[in-house]
Amino acid sequence: MLIFGTRRTARQLAVLMLTCPQGHAAAHTVTGLVTRFTLFFVPTFRVRTRHVVQCTLCGLSGDVSKERAQELVTQAAST
Repeated sequence: MLIFGTRRTARQLAVLMLTCPQGHAAAHTVTGLVTRFTLFFVPTFRVRTRHVVQCTLCGLSGDVSKERAQELVTQAAST
């Protein structure tokens, strides 16, 4: 019997002040989501990597590209 599946891990990359599409000026989190294939509960390789920006006030979130996520992390580090 083979036991396999996927596991997702989330890592908060930065928190910065932005204005969301709803018009709220609030803190936003930039999160990296990595989905890995697991075999016998051991992560073996990455299946998918996503970056998400989420408003902490209203909860609205959206995917961003890797390049945009890196720009946001750099912007948060400089302030």
